[in-house]
Amino acid sequence: MRSSTRFQLSFMMFLEFFIWGAWFVTLGTFLGKNLNASGDETGSVFSTQSWGAIIAPFIIGLIADRYLNAEKILGALHIIGAILMYQMYNAEEISTFYPYVLAYMILYMPTLALVNSVSFRQMTNPEKQFSGIRVWGTIGWIAAGLLISYLFHWDSEENTAKGMLKNTFLMAGVASLVLGIFSFTLPKTPPKRAAGEKVTIKEIIGLDALKLLANRNFAIFFIASVLICIPLAFYYQNAHPFLTNVGMEEPTGKMTIGQISEVGFMLLLPLFFARFGFKKTILVGMLAWAVRYVLFAFGDAGELGFMLILGIALHGICYDFFFVSGQIYTNAKAGERYKSSAQGLITLATYGVGMLIGFEIAGTITDKYKTDAGFDYKMIWLIPAAIAAAVFLLFALFFKNEKVEVKEI
Repeated sequence: MRSSTRFQLSFMMFLEFFIWGAWFVTLGTFLGKNLNASGDETGSVFSTQSWGAIIAPFIIGLIADRYLNAEKILGALHIIGAILMYQMYNAEEISTFYPYVLAYMILYMPTLALVNSVSFRQMTNPEKQFSGIRVWGTIGWIAAGLLISYLFHWDSEENTAKGMLKNTFLMAGVASLVLGIFSFTLPKTPPKRAAGEKVTIKEIIGLDALKLLANRNFAIFFIASVLICIPLAFYYQNAHPFLTNVGMEEPTGKMTIGQISEVGFMLLLPLFFARFGFKKTILVGMLAWAVRYVLFAFGDAGELGFMLILGIALHGICYDFFFVSGQIYTNAKAGERYKSSAQGLITLATYGVGMLIGFEIAGTITDKYKTDAGFDYKMIWLIPAAIAAAVFLLFALFFKNEKVEVKEI
């Protein structure tokens, strides 16, 4: 790969995830402090990510893969996204904010597949080259959090009270505009299909892979994948407001420890996977979700602050050991014929259906344990901890150990 192409792809990845990290991490706190949103309203806003994930395959399958170059539709979506970000910045009520964030997530979620498509089409050896490009996305997410906490201080107690978190949408909007314009300079990535080539809804959303559910182990993995997304939704929705409300300083910056951890454990995953196998690896990931929420339930921003930091740092194990190893398992079980369909089905089931249910439950639980004095965070975290523990037991008892052949991780 030419160095100029490597730079283009790396910068694209950096901005793609800088944009997401610039506003999504602090969204829960913004909704509560700036728009006085209830738990249910906050859950509805976060669920726009799930609706975006559900709709994204149709945008990619029906439009991007058939009619337009990937880099051109990527540019157009991010330019429109910049306009929607500006509208979110100006919104003063949840009823005004919601339509813009819904439209934004419907347009943003397809770009996650588009940046991968642009990258893969330029690579001669994706298994070895992609990780070096993709890591810049994680660096972009980390950079956004560090800027919010340590340069602009928008998440400080004083500035949060002043409503300064709205500036995150302005920052994300500027980055989105830059990426939108920059995308038109990316290497040409023409459609994979001819304009008149037939494509079915069944193929787009991965229903071809449903026959894999006839395998008992894969069916248990599939169910566990959906269920584990319920506690995952609690983290996305409640972690930042929780850290802010208990008095942690620079919460956004400290939450980047989770992304740093993600990079570190990604390097350890191949060793763990090879030595202990798929079942033990994924069980460690499930257990980590339960442990982190227990740490949140009993930690505080004072003498027990280390428990909160440790809970954040567990993100690498939570994500890599479950979701990444799950992708590896899915590839191995599906084989070449159903590989793409199976990954699409798992993505739809987790980030779509699973998290949609999770955000709804998280919003309801948050409202239930809201008091005049604030929130009963011990119960708000112990409930998803119990759900994660139940999924752990389900998987441990019913999933039969099997060897998974993996050439590359």
